[in-house]
Amino acid sequence: MTDDRIRDSVPKKTIWENIVIHKFSKPVVLVFLLITSLFISFIIASQGVAAGILILIFIIALPLVYCAVAYPKFAIVLFIIAAFFINYQFILSMVPPDTPVGLVMDMLTYMLILGFFIKQKKERNWTYFDDPISYFILAWLIYNLLEAINPSAASVLAWVYTVRTTAVLMLLYFVFVFQIRTKDYIKLLFKIWLILEFIAGMAAFVQENVGFFGFETRWLNADTLRLSLLFIYGHMRKFGIFSDPVVFAYNMVAASLLCLGLLFANIRPFKKGVLVCLMCFYLMVMLYSGTRAAYVLIPAAIGMLAILKFNLRILVAVLIAGFMLVVLIKIPTSNPSLVRFQTAFNPSKDASFNVRAENQHRIQPYILSHPIGGGLGSVGIWGQRFAPNSYLAKFPPDSGYVRVAVETGWIGLLLFCAFNFIILQRGIYYYYIIKDPELKTYCMTMVLIIFALDIGNYPQQAFVQYPTNILFYLAMAMINVTMRLDKQKNWPQPAITG
Repeated sequence: MTDDRIRDSVPKKTIWENIVIHKFSKPVVLVFLLITSLFISFIIASQGVAAGILILIFIIALPLVYCAVAYPKFAIVLFIIAAFFINYQFILSMVPPDTPVGLVMDMLTYMLILGFFIKQKKERNWTYFDDPISYFILAWLIYNLLEAINPSAASVLAWVYTVRTTAVLMLLYFVFVFQIRTKDYIKLLFKIWLILEFIAGMAAFVQENVGFFGFETRWLNADTLRLSLLFIYGHMRKFGIFSDPVVFAYNMVAASLLCLGLLFANIRPFKKGVLVCLMCFYLMVMLYSGTRAAYVLIPAAIGMLAILKFNLRILVAVLIAGFMLVVLIKIPTSNPSLVRFQTAFNPSKDASFNVRAENQHRIQPYILSHPIGGGLGSVGIWGQRFAPNSYLAKFPPDSGYVRVAVETGWIGLLLFCAFNFIILQRGIYYYYIIKDPELKTYCMTMVLIIFALDIGNYPQQAFVQYPTNILFYLAMAMINVTMRLDKQKNWPQPAITG
């Protein structure tokens, strides 16, 4: 019998035998594990449960950091999941107050960017980013970085805390464009997106029909101002697993539009039935949020859909949907969620809308007299924290566009609006020239979501909180990716001559 046959005849060891029994049975390893366990026990006994949680997070974080760099597709999925749950009160209730949980998202962001540069060093292919969207992102990033030396800024620390979500996080667009390379991976991301939104919707469904959990009740009662803002018309606004009802409502809108767009894909009737049921569920739980700004986004997106897919069948469906919308607006009701829905289409009689309009009129002279604004973080929570006595710290921005105008000036507002216009222009243009029907549907769906969020950024701040900001950048990247994949498959390649 040859040596190869003798080697093959020897039974191979299992993973348990090779690692656990063989490796861990060595005396050095056992001594190390014993000392480590005693040290961890001493830390937990002396410092409390919080130290044990931090140690557990550290143990889990090390392999996750490696996976985030070495396996970027896994890291993207992990990042999206983390964005959904980072502000869930069940998780926040298990850590000490004022714990900077946002650093988790920062670390994942940097790991994704690091993995991008490591892979790009091997491939050296920058043609993926030769498009107007990439150029505008770089221009917006540079403009936000220059805001650090804004002479009107009241605090540099406010800029440090704000630039992460307004500019640095936008670099994930390049990560998504570079790492998403197949239709199968796009489908996987869509499935994860819908599953996470369903979990968020179920959390709100339980809050509405069963009641709040103990940790949610404690969080609500911890701040009387928060409680007064969420309790309106005798009804508590629901927020699911997110930080506030606005984020929840906008996510339900995005999920509904994702289902609506995917209905035009060539999929089995059973899957279309599932998408219809999910869409109805998302729209129903959206009403629990009491966010009137979200109610107008669906009709607006349907109008965009009618323009993109202009045919008799779509036109009839839009007219029927419009008639049903008018009935819902005019029908008498005592349901608090439906009453709030109806007031969204008559804003002139809404007191909060009039207050916002008055605030925007009051801040206009400041915007006109400050071309580059008052600095990032000058309004909102960071302005109140780092410059509480400044004029802008006391201004409630409400609108995302107003916030951009106040913090970055009318120059920044023009750049921001041009940037959003280019995104829609590219998406619509790519939709009409993409040849693959499946990729065309994906591109159209992303255009609908981006269009709805662009509109939603006027009455509320749509792009500053997790996970809406991540989903917005993902939708931007999908527009580019669908065009690139279609070119690789259906567009003739230039001939190479000798």
